[in-house]
Amino acid sequence: MKFGIDSGHNCPPDTGASGIKFEDNLTLDVGNRVIAKLRALGNEVVVCRPSSASTVRDSLSKRCSTANGSKVDLYVSIHFNAFNNQANGTEVYATSDTGRKIAKPVLDEIVKLGFFNRGVKSGSHLYVLKNTDMPAILVEGCFIDSQKDMNLFNAEAMANAIVKGLTGKVPTTPVNPVPDEEENVDTTVLRLQKALNRLKITDKNGNKLVEDGFTGANTKSAVEKFQTIVAVQATGIADATTWNAINLILAKRIIRPNHAGGAVVRYLQYRLGVESDGVYGPQTEVIIKNFQKQNGLDADGILGPVSWQKLIG
Repeated sequence: MKFGIDSGHNCPPDTGASGIKFEDNLTLDVGNRVIAKLRALGNEVVVCRPSSASTVRDSLSKRCSTANGSKVDLYVSIHFNAFNNQANGTEVYATSDTGRKIAKPVLDEIVKLGFFNRGVKSGSHLYVLKNTDMPAILVEGCFIDSQKDMNLFNAEAMANAIVKGLTGKVPTTPVNPVPDEEENVDTTVLRLQKALNRLKITDKNGNKLVEDGFTGANTKSAVEKFQTIVAVQATGIADATTWNAINLILAKRIIRPNHAGGAVVRYLQYRLGVESDGVYGPQTEVIIKNFQKQNGLDADGILGPVSWQKLIG
């Protein structure tokens, strides 16, 4: 079967809700897992999330155009709700009888995780459901501003529920989500050197690392520099904490003002020349907006996919 999977938002100015967690981060995480699992089951998957858009409407239109142009059999848009810190549960939207029949088992599987059943609802008001040519559903996994839902939420379990609802099964062996770098388990010296070069972390002499797969004094000094930047113990040895910081940055999560992002924000502050405290405050916002202006981007202070592309490729 050919699925069109759309990880909602994640395309500034089309960004999701915020609460206890950010919708963009959850939709991308769950979406990547769903994509990997569907492919592991032998399905063809078309990624419908655009890399850039001029407006929210343009973002939505591009998602539909990708699905329609690829002639997918089923379009699935993944989202998370936010309302009043009290509402909770799962709901799935559809516009046709066929869509409702597809939505019901997806809803049922997510509800089995413990979420309140808010039902299958009409999606006649939703752009992506109105403008796709094939059966389509929009999943609102749970409420990101509900402590009850966030206590229940697990990205892997949510992805499994969606996939099982769509196909009746899940892969029997673990599947790493793609293309999300945050889960990358490759800790070879060669990948370390490639990652540090991509992050523009030079050695003690200010030089790019030679990507030879061997740990030498230059690689060690670059690791020490990175560790200092992200405020972990500067040993020159790429331990689990160091790799976690590298992978988190390479995952290119959307970063907004007032985001206490720790290692990611510290890295951004280092790259953009602002005092490093790990908190996205007013001074960091100004420097990010300046970076966006200099690169011909919408200077909204939201570091999304296009801004990350300019920064680290």
